[in-house]
Amino acid sequence: MALQRPRALVVDKDTAETQALRRMLEEHGFEVNWAKDGEQAYNVLDAPPPDKAGAAAQGHEVVITELRAQRIDGLRLLEVAKQRNAEVCVILIADAGGVDLATEAMRLGAYDFQLRPLNLTKLLAVVQRALSHQRLVTRASALAERLDERLRIPTLTGNSRAMQTLTERIAQIAPTRATALLVGETGTGKELIAQAIHQLSPRKDERFVKLHCAELSENLIESELFGHERGAFTGAEQQRKGRFELADGGTLFIDEISEVPLPIQTKMLRVLQDREFERVGGSETVRVDVRVIAASNRPLDVLVSRGEFREDLYYRLRVVLLEVPSLRERREDIPLLVETFLREFNREHGRKVNGVTRGAIDRLMHHDWPGNVRELKNTIEEMVIFTEGKRALDVVDLPLALRQQRTPTAPDLPLHVGMTMQEIERAAIDATMRSVGDDKQKAAKVLGIGLRTLYRKLKEYGL
Repeated sequence: MALQRPRALVVDKDTAETQALRRMLEEHGFEVNWAKDGEQAYNVLDAPPPDKAGAAAQGHEVVITELRAQRIDGLRLLEVAKQRNAEVCVILIADAGGVDLATEAMRLGAYDFQLRPLNLTKLLAVVQRALSHQRLVTRASALAERLDERLRIPTLTGNSRAMQTLTERIAQIAPTRATALLVGETGTGKELIAQAIHQLSPRKDERFVKLHCAELSENLIESELFGHERGAFTGAEQQRKGRFELADGGTLFIDEISEVPLPIQTKMLRVLQDREFERVGGSETVRVDVRVIAASNRPLDVLVSRGEFREDLYYRLRVVLLEVPSLRERREDIPLLVETFLREFNREHGRKVNGVTRGAIDRLMHHDWPGNVRELKNTIEEMVIFTEGKRALDVVDLPLALRQQRTPTAPDLPLHVGMTMQEIERAAIDATMRSVGDDKQKAAKVLGIGLRTLYRKLKEYGL
């Protein structure tokens, strides 16, 4: 399919200079519209884009207009063009006496202004530079869309404050080269977060390589990371590239980095500092360009204080620190996660489960989920597999441990003599919200107040 031609609108009197401008744009691949005055240009801009294959849905990419166009001036045309396409390139043509007004137009969003007589070569360069800027903006918008799509994966599903904060931080760091350290319990989705960062980065077309260190011995970790030469050790019958080499140009995700032995940590620090290393049993220096994302379910700062992890490596890794919340810390996301998993497993196993009863959701909300989202996902899959017919999952479908669990009682209120009524009320609301897993409807019912009142109180007390 042919590429869509960019659309340009020229607003100027019918002169030899205008005709030359139009010809130049057409010769350089533009679909050119012309308006002799501001009123005619206003009608062109305000009309819906042509309903035909390949037409620009957002209107014109470029508008070149006289600053003092007849009937409707260039500033008004600038406003209308921006309404039709926020990233439109508006270039104003001004006489020497209109420089101040043209400068004001730049402040209002014009891309550039040109003085008469027009230098068409210079004007073309400005237009091409503006289109390049538009393409960058479009790619940034596409990046944001990919983020939305990528973060709809189950482990990152959720509307809780914790997940919103995490999503925002992922969006901020993904386009950079910064090394990142993901800290969180097992099953919280650290690997998928690393994949999301990679997919949203400039390295997305290169490899995403991963290594789970907890499964490997010390010798294997070194060989897996840095590779080895033939004959380096018994069984090394040929040269083998390590994960750093395989990830050259891309991203390396190192899970459970706390399990990397101290001698290998020294070698890893050199890679992060100098981007070079030698394979096991070799002397040739290998240079790589790799973004490292590390993860740990153990607090590395504590390991540093015990001398079990290098402090300098720790700070090299935690250029960006992302704390991944446990499922207990975002219980309000459980219903949405359950809904997501139901759709996934209905499709995968050919089932027709059409929801979950309130009673079953309550049990799921009150479970501590030591295995986090991974445990919840496995639980829902098991329930779906053993459910026949088109019906909702109920308490009876839950695993035995969840059916037998008792609903936890609310935590003791931190009350003491001398507290004000506002302090007592805040403590009661806070304890109730925690006891019901931040379910605001349930909390309002327990407290005997309206939902709107609860929202107001939560905002008032900063809860």
